[in-house]
Amino acid sequence: MRLSRGSTPRSWKRSVPAALALAAVVLAPSTATATASTTATATPGGGGHCARLAQVRVPGAEHQRAACLDELTTAGTVASGHTDTADWAGLTPKDLAVPSGVPGIQIDGYFPDSSTTNTNHGWNHDAQFVVRLPDRWNGGLVVAGTPGNREQYANDRAIADWVLARGYAYAATDKGNTGLAFHRDGKAPGDAVAEWNHRFTQLTRAARAAVAQRYLRPPSRTLATGMSNGGYLVRWQLENRPELYDGGVDWEGTLWRPDGPTLLHFLPGALRDHPVYAAGGADAERARNSLHAAGFPAGSEFLWPFHHRVYWDLTQRVYREEFDPGYDGALEAGTPYCAPGTPACDADYDYAARPEEVRRAVRKVALTGRIGKPLVTLHGTLDVLLPISRVSDVYARMVEDAGRGHLHRYYRIEGGTHTDALVDAFPDKLRPLTPCHRSAFTALEDWLVAGHRPPASRTVVPPAGADAADLLTRCPLGGRTSGRSSS
Repeated sequence: MRLSRGSTPRSWKRSVPAALALAAVVLAPSTATATASTTATATPGGGGHCARLAQVRVPGAEHQRAACLDELTTAGTVASGHTDTADWAGLTPKDLAVPSGVPGIQIDGYFPDSSTTNTNHGWNHDAQFVVRLPDRWNGGLVVAGTPGNREQYANDRAIADWVLARGYAYAATDKGNTGLAFHRDGKAPGDAVAEWNHRFTQLTRAARAAVAQRYLRPPSRTLATGMSNGGYLVRWQLENRPELYDGGVDWEGTLWRPDGPTLLHFLPGALRDHPVYAAGGADAERARNSLHAAGFPAGSEFLWPFHHRVYWDLTQRVYREEFDPGYDGALEAGTPYCAPGTPACDADYDYAARPEEVRRAVRKVALTGRIGKPLVTLHGTLDVLLPISRVSDVYARMVEDAGRGHLHRYYRIEGGTHTDALVDAFPDKLRPLTPCHRSAFTALEDWLVAGHRPPASRTVVPPAGADAADLLTRCPLGGRTSGRSSS
């Protein structure tokens, strides 16, 4: 979309400080391992290795480049240059297994777009995508949107490796704008995030056609999945484009609602109160209680310093800039780590007091809970970027209130946090969500293919006696429960 805000009252007087470049991790979670169980077979009419390579075109693509690869997973694409390790760095545990033995076709390309934040392949062109078509296909297609503001390879370790090893075709999009200045895209507040939904829909339609060209029949099932911002995309697609999908898995999706709660409601309080709590003294306990009241759970205090240093400030400022650029006037995304009381400081941001135009911008991308296809949601109870009580607990109630509870399962994963990479730093306090995503995915498969309804929504506690190796590969959803549970 057009990068035109500079010609409007949203003028950009300065660039995002270079010191913030490290935070390409904004709103990006987690991980992957491989335990292939879905049978992948050579499709009749599909031919052998990389058959029909020259005939497969991604409809609507302005440019595409196809390659016949001996390995579509990161076991081969790192060396062959068909992934970008920087795109998924910091999202997965160090001991995550990497599957292999998945030959096939990879197509890289982009749809028409006028913004240029994505520099992969030297294209300097947004709306980039990747499509992978394994030789041994199980009949399905998985479409993913990226977490945070990352590019199209961000899910390669966490999701793509595993589903490719199970025989799925796979497609992913960069969402149409990337990086810390993603909010510059579009003509008006909210347009950049609205483009994410358009690009996901666009890729789904195109990937289904490409699959049919390669295997001479359309996919028997199309599944949407993603984490964080990618999880938000799954929710939006199943609410607004359910005819394109058979179901989806939402991995701690972001919540946008005109009247909240959103991250613009709970992050400003974290920016105000955490420095007071960290300093100790007479006000420390009050600040801690305020953080708990804002949604950051008791017992998560060990995660607060990292999130204050890396996530909270940057996330608040760049998303506030997207929906409410007028708050800081001519500044671009405010002032990093400003003290409360500083003019236009995001630590003082009060969404409820902002003009109606801000709610109109959020309304462009808002969720309703009116899903039209089966959805499985998982979220860690120790998420302190998108606290579970302010995000997925709320969305689960929205689905129920919309009368769609029969299409939803919701698993609160005890000890999970927003990014699985932190499990390496706190192995005795956190559990990875990757195996839980895989359990949720296979539960959705059984629901759709065999008609086996997944276990009731519940809080999933770690298996008794499980060690770190067990938690990296297992996450039974139907074990003993605690806390929230529903049918």
